[in-house]
Amino acid sequence: MTLALACLVFACLVLHVKVGSAFDLSFADVVRQLFRGDAGGQDAANSVIWRVRLPRAVACLAVGAILGLVGSAFQALFRNPLAEPYIVGVSSGAAVGGVAAVLLGFQTAFWGLGMVAAASATGAASLALVYALSVRRGVVDVRTLLLAGVVVGAMLSALTTLMLLAAGKDTNQVLRWLLGSTSAAYWPQNAVLAIVLVLGGWALARETRRLNAFAIGEETAQRLGVDTARLKRVILGAGSVMTAAAVGSVGIIGFLGLVAPHISRRLLGVDWRYSLIGSGLVGGSLLLLADVLAQQVKAVVDMPVGAVTALLGAPSLILLMRSKDF
Repeated sequence: MTLALACLVFACLVLHVKVGSAFDLSFADVVRQLFRGDAGGQDAANSVIWRVRLPRAVACLAVGAILGLVGSAFQALFRNPLAEPYIVGVSSGAAVGGVAAVLLGFQTAFWGLGMVAAASATGAASLALVYALSVRRGVVDVRTLLLAGVVVGAMLSALTTLMLLAAGKDTNQVLRWLLGSTSAAYWPQNAVLAIVLVLGGWALARETRRLNAFAIGEETAQRLGVDTARLKRVILGAGSVMTAAAVGSVGIIGFLGLVAPHISRRLLGVDWRYSLIGSGLVGGSLLLLADVLAQQVKAVVDMPVGAVTALLGAPSLILLMRSKDF
C-alpha cells in the first residue's frame, strides 16, 4: 500500500505539471521533459515545466508531506484525533514573522528566503513561549500545552491583524499569502523545504515505535521504558520547525494536516511506523490535487490553495467524524 501511495504521489505530480493556465502539454511530454532535466531555456516546453510549473508542484508536494507527517505525529502525541500541525500556535507565530517581512520589505533578502527565515524564527519563538508556559515541575503537561497553544495563537493572530491595520499599505499580497498560495514558489525555497522535510521526517520516523506506546497512554509508555520527556521535545521541536518552514513558504494551509493522517490510518492501519509515512504521502498528493483545482478556478488570479483545502477538508472531516471507528 505504501508503494501504491508513492505511485499516486508521482501521478499527482505529473498531473500538476501538466495542468496550467496556458501551454497545454501531454502526459508523455511532461514525463519526457522531467527525465530530460532543465535544458537551459532552449526548449519552450522544457522551460515552462522546469522554471514555472515544477517549482510550484515540488512546493506543494513538500508542504503537503510536511503537514501530513506533523499532523500524524501530533495526533499520537496529544492522543487526540483532532490535533493538527498548527495546534501549538506555531502557525500564528510564523504568520507574524512573514507579515513583518512583507511590510518591512525584506521578504526577498537572503536569496529570496527572507520571509521563510523570518517566519521560521518567530514560529520557533512562539513554540518556546508555549513550551515555557506548559512546563510544570520540569515536566511538559500535554493538556496545559494545548491550552497554552490556543491562547498564544489567538494573541499572535491579533498581533498580525494589528500589524496589517497599522501598516497603511495594500495588504492583498499579505492576505493572499496568509490564505495559502504556492504561485510564487521557486527553487531556493524548495531546497529549504526539502532539507526540512528530510531531516524533520527522519527525526519523526525514528520515534514511531515510541509514539505507538505513547498513543496508548503516557503511563503505559513510561512502563515500557519510553523517555516521554525526550519524546515530547523531539516531536514538538521537529514538528514545529517543519510547520514554521511550511507556513513561511506558502502560508497557512487549512485542514490538510488534520485529514491526511486519518486517511493514512484507514489505508495502512494505526501502527505509526507505517501510517506516519503514509500521512506524508497522502498529504503531498492532496495538496497537489488541491492546487490543480485552485488553478482551474476561473478568476482574475489563482484561488488560494488554502481556501480549497479548507472547503474540501471540512466536509471530509465531518464524514470521518460520523464514521463508527473515528
